[in-house]
Parts: sequence; C-alpha cells; structure tokens
Amino acid sequence: MSGAGSHLKNFDYSVVQQCMHCGLCLPTCPTYDDTRLERHSPRGRISLMRAIADDRLEVTRVFGEEMYFCLGCLACMSACPAGVNYAELFEHARAEVERTRVLQSPKRSLIRKLTVAWLFMDLRWLRFVGRLLRLYQRLGLQRLVRASGILKLLPARLRELEAMTPTILPRFSAELIAPITPPVGPKRFRVAMLTGCVQDLIFSDVNRDTVEVLAQNGCEVVTPPRQFCCGSLHGHNGEPELARTLARRSLDLFPPDQFDAIISNAGGCGSHLKHYARLLHDDPQYLARAREWDRKARDIHEWLIEIGTRPPLSAGQPPQTVTYHESCHLSHGQKITSQPRQLLRLIPNLTLVELPESNWCCGSAGIYNITQPEMAGKLLSRKMGHIRATQAPTVATANSGCLLQLINGAREHRVDTRVVHPISLLAQAYRRETPANTVLRP
Repeated sequence: MSGAGSHLKNFDYSVVQQCMHCGLCLPTCPTYDDTRLERHSPRGRISLMRAIADDRLEVTRVFGEEMYFCLGCLACMSACPAGVNYAELFEHARAEVERTRVLQSPKRSLIRKLTVAWLFMDLRWLRFVGRLLRLYQRLGLQRLVRASGILKLLPARLRELEAMTPTILPRFSAELIAPITPPVGPKRFRVAMLTGCVQDLIFSDVNRDTVEVLAQNGCEVVTPPRQFCCGSLHGHNGEPELARTLARRSLDLFPPDQFDAIISNAGGCGSHLKHYARLLHDDPQYLARAREWDRKARDIHEWLIEIGTRPPLSAGQPPQTVTYHESCHLSHGQKITSQPRQLLRLIPNLTLVELPESNWCCGSAGIYNITQPEMAGKLLSRKMGHIRATQAPTVATANSGCLLQLINGAREHRVDTRVVHPISLLAQAYRRETPANTVLRP
C-alpha cells in the first residue's frame, strides 16, 4: 500500500529513533509480563513501527492486532530513561491501522460507526441511549431478564458484556450542576468544568462533587449543560480527524482566555486534554487557543494542590480506611501521583493504606476490557487480589473507566469494598462540617 498519507512514514522519525532498546520498559509492561513475547513489549512494538517507517515491513493484520493488544497504559513512559514519547507513537500506529483497514470487517466497521463516529460525536445521542438504559433498569426489566435465565441462550461473550452494564444514575450532570456555581466565600478563581461522556452517564455524582469541592476552595465554576466528548476515545483508537473536530468544539465552548483553569476529573480524559496543541499543530485558526488551553488544562487533584486546599474541619468526621489505585493515564500520562494522596490525607480521621502495585493497570484501559477481555480479566484479578490484601473497606481511583472496572471486579471477585473517586471523599467531608457549607444545586 502507498505510503502517501501514512501516519508512521510521515511521522517525526526522531521520535522512533529515541528508543535505545535497553529493555527497562519490559518489567513495567503488563502484556509482556504475561506473555514474555518481545512483540508484546513496548520495545518490540516500537521496532515494528520503525520497520514500517523504514519500508521494511508492510502494515498487516498481525501488526494491527498487536497495536490493539497494547493497553496504552503508558507505564513504559515512566520507566524509559530516553524519554520516548510512546503515547504519540501509539496513537500514530493505531491511526495507521485504521488508515490501511487491515482489521476491517463488516461487524467491526458497524460497531465503530455506531460508537466512535456517532454516539461519541454528539453526546445528545449518548444521553438518549443512557435514558433508555436507565428506564430499562428502573422498571426492573434488567433484573427480570437476568433472573429469567434467558441470558444463558446468548453467546458467552455477550453474557460477559451484559454483566458489565453500568448502572445509569437518576440524573445527569446538567440536572445536578448549575451552569455557573458561585464560590463559597471570596472568589479566587474562575474555572471551567468538563463533565465528560461516560462520566456524565454513570458518575454524574462525581461531577457534582468536583464542582462542590472547587466552590469550597474559592472557585467560580462554569459548567455548560451541553458539552462535547474530549476526543480521547477517538485519539486513542486511530481516529485523529474526529479527535481534532471534538477539540475544536471544546475550544469554541470554553475559550481558554476566559478561565484560570480548565478542569477534568477523569485521568484518561485529562491526559488527552493536555495535548490539544499537538493535535491541532497545523490548524492556524485554532493553534494559539490550543496552546493556551494546554497551559490551563488541569486535573482536579493537580489544581487543588496548586491553589492550596482547605482541609475539612475535624468535627463529625468518622474514621475510615482507604486505599488508592492509580489511573494509568493520571500517573503515567500526566505524572500526577502524589496529589490525590495529599488530598486524601487532608481528610480528618482517614487512614491511607498503600496498595501494592498501585500503578499497575487494572485492565480497563479505555475500551480494552471490551476488546481484549481475556487479558483485561487477568489484570483485574491481579488488582482485586491486591485490594483484598489491604483489607481497606474503600478503594479510591480517579478515572471513570477504572471506577467501573473496579466496581465490576469487586462484585465478580466478591471483594467487600466500596469504590469511590478521591474527590467524592473530600466532598463528603466538607458536607459533614455543616449544612451551610453545602453548595446549592439546581
């Protein structure tokens, strides 16, 4: 196939050359750790990418399957002494897979059109589907279907997917959060709040908690009721043009010069949101705004530590023991590791127990637990074993995919633990102080 328009052959070759093949990434890679096959390692995958860039290898179905077997957890970036930007290589490699259509099939094409190109390009449709699912759950139909045994007639994979169906909350973010939330006390900052897509459907309460915590710390919070997907799903799954379209929509909705910070509370989304300038590097109309956006994009934990967080009052705070699982894209992608722990330690009477292998992937990895269930299941079992070993009644994690993965894992592995976002624990601590400190909701 011609190299015209190739995402790997036309990519900055110096990035590919950076890899020294030292192998320090190997012990950090979950797929290599499981298989011990070189091609399943970051070093092996970069060698494949370089061979394609050098015209020594064609893009084949095997190459495509390998790029999608990679979790994209970015643990290799934390280990790499040469500073190889594997995140960028990974995205270009998947874009090349989609350009060459080596994995194309009618079923795969239909699923991608319905999800990547339709549902997540206009969140009104995603919320519509969410409302249908919520109605199905609230009417008791889901419980009836599961109890009837009819699911046993479905193929095993469909039964597994049905078991992973998230609970849709009674209200979405726009029904919980006012378009503008005033600060509690003097105004210190004006920030934009991104409510996300899946986050909005199944963790809208986390969005509400995030806005309340921001308000408690002197922030006026702007939360438009109609928002757009950040484009992370598209950027990580070989659709850079769709990711660029969504980036432009967010830049139009949230002009970065109007805010002190643009806040995300999901590790995977935040990692993508901080690279709009790279995504729009050849767009003269949006590049200046994208650079300003990148300068102001903040993870919620990062921002709160940066501005100084008011500790909750100690009166009325019950003792609680919490362990913390690190979102891959928060720790490896954004290099944010200490800030969530610092915020948890601000909560009176909270004991933080360190989780073994806290930054080892749980298997969620965006949609990896759907596309690669076997490997995702192994990683989830490993993670739940470590959580059980801490004996902590609560595990905190800061990404919607991780939250859902651990909730399902706790049920599947019968681990008696509550799964929450760190910001929700902080919001609960503020609410315990006095009803007067509760931010008014619409």
